[in-house]
Amino acid sequence: MKRVEVRRIMKKILIIMLFVGFVLQYPSQTYADQKIPILIYHSIDDFHGHGAIDLYVSPKNFEEQMTYLRNHGFTLLSFEQWKEKSKVKKPIFITFDDGYKNNLNAFTIFQKLKSDRFKPIGTIFAISEFIGRTNRLSETDLKKMVESGMFSIQSHTATHPDLMKVKDYEYELKMSKEKIQQITGKPVIALAYPYSLYNKKVVEETKKYYSFGLTTIPKLYTGQSIPNELFLLPRIYIKYSTTIEEFANIVEGR
Repeated sequence: MKRVEVRRIMKKILIIMLFVGFVLQYPSQTYADQKIPILIYHSIDDFHGHGAIDLYVSPKNFEEQMTYLRNHGFTLLSFEQWKEKSKVKKPIFITFDDGYKNNLNAFTIFQKLKSDRFKPIGTIFAISEFIGRTNRLSETDLKKMVESGMFSIQSHTATHPDLMKVKDYEYELKMSKEKIQQITGKPVIALAYPYSLYNKKVVEETKKYYSFGLTTIPKLYTGQSIPNELFLLPRIYIKYSTTIEEFANIVEGR
């Protein structure tokens, strides 16, 4: 075979390899450019007139919302899986603040919808000193939820204070982290700021113990490489009044 012909064949092979490499990388780049919803829930229960109605979502509506995610190709992730967000189609994070007992309703719905193709997972931000109270998840509940693989338990501080006013950050941030870790046997890497109140000092203290800090800034997450980006993660409230059409618009970024 002549050298010219060999070079021509090698050139064709190189072009094919470059093309294949581009095709394989293209989906990952597309996923990385997506706007990612991080949703916030509190109580998964019917509203009976106590407390703020918009901190509730009925089990019926929650199941309808999770069914929408399943049927429309979303991948539910926890913060331990943060790096996987650029590798999956339609990533989304489902979070629950305060650790209410009625979050067991979400657990039941996840169990109902789980399949080989849909693996639901949510993140509960528990207030460590409230664990085991009458209307809060118990240690047994938390262990069972974690062992199912459907829930990650993270911190919402020790006592749910305004972090801009506290003096003992070690108690609110470090001790709450350690208590939850002792209960679940899993790392606690994320903190949800109570009332979404934070400032530069709060962020700096949070960075000592956590890898993520969550707010309730109402927008989708887009990686912009801004300072402290992972400690200013936005979340969108899903309310009692949120219709399935509104839910679809939120998660689809419309």
